[in-house]
Amino acid sequence: MDLQIPKREQKSYKGTFGKVLNIAGSRNYSGAAYFSSISALKSGCGYVTLASVPSVLTRIASMSPDIVCIPIGEIKSQLSKYDVYSLGSGLSQDAGAILLFKAILSDIKDTDKTVIIDAEGLNIISKFPKIKLPKNVIFTPHVGEAARLTGQKTEDILRNPRFTAKKITEMFKCVTVLKSHKTVVCSKEGKIYTNNSGNSALAKAGTGDVLCGMIAGLSAQKMSPFEAACLAVYLHGFAGEIASQDLTEYSVLASDLVNYIPKAIKNYLEQDINAYLETDDESEDEKSYDDVGENSIIIDNENDYDDEHYVEDIDLE
Repeated sequence: MDLQIPKREQKSYKGTFGKVLNIAGSRNYSGAAYFSSISALKSGCGYVTLASVPSVLTRIASMSPDIVCIPIGEIKSQLSKYDVYSLGSGLSQDAGAILLFKAILSDIKDTDKTVIIDAEGLNIISKFPKIKLPKNVIFTPHVGEAARLTGQKTEDILRNPRFTAKKITEMFKCVTVLKSHKTVVCSKEGKIYTNNSGNSALAKAGTGDVLCGMIAGLSAQKMSPFEAACLAVYLHGFAGEIASQDLTEYSVLASDLVNYIPKAIKNYLEQDINAYLETDDESEDEKSYDDVGENSIIIDNENDYDDEHYVEDIDLE
């Protein structure tokens, strides 16, 4: 399987590359709304609208003229305009936010469009696990959010992240992006991608919001949910590596990371890297990974894993 960045047609306009509606942010988390919006644009989509509370919209409008800002109350009448929806980055968990989140999901539950659910959106779902979800949904939990979704212990998730990614996929019928030092992506069919790009520079507040936006941006360009997730995860890590070469792994901020997305894409295009299916015959520790700029994307088949072994290792109670 070749995993390539979507081609740019010259006979095009902003709608050609997709429109993203990002429902994100709250009084204390305007940065999450900014990062998850601007990174979608940096990843190539043509148009991003941020729907949020007034205090967030005021801040974001002053930070970037590229992001269209609308009040939360105008969402319902505009849903049909967009190709991709992203929900959850920087939301609160107060009663109003929960009602809003549930109302939006109810409005889009029958859509075929890609929906990315991140951060507080996942925490809300962990409290209401029977909520109806769209069929093309991507979950982007970090380990703590994965623990809340599955009831597992965080140490068990870290020990066998591929099992947990598959568990979340089976529970919610979603593509799962389980974020950790080697992020794991699981398709709805059980294919597993274990990412090999990135470093400790990404262990900073806001970098997950950047990833959410990158997935949305690639999805808007007509990539499938699994392919968009895999490529975004790889480029996100790659951008972190390039940024850390200039700024060190200590000093890269999420606000720096968004400015290295173009460099990661440019390098990826120049190298013409191909993604491919490969059987996972080696243990994770035995795999060798190339240096920055020469990474490859490896996707493992479902049948390469002994599920019984993983069940024995993890206490699901």
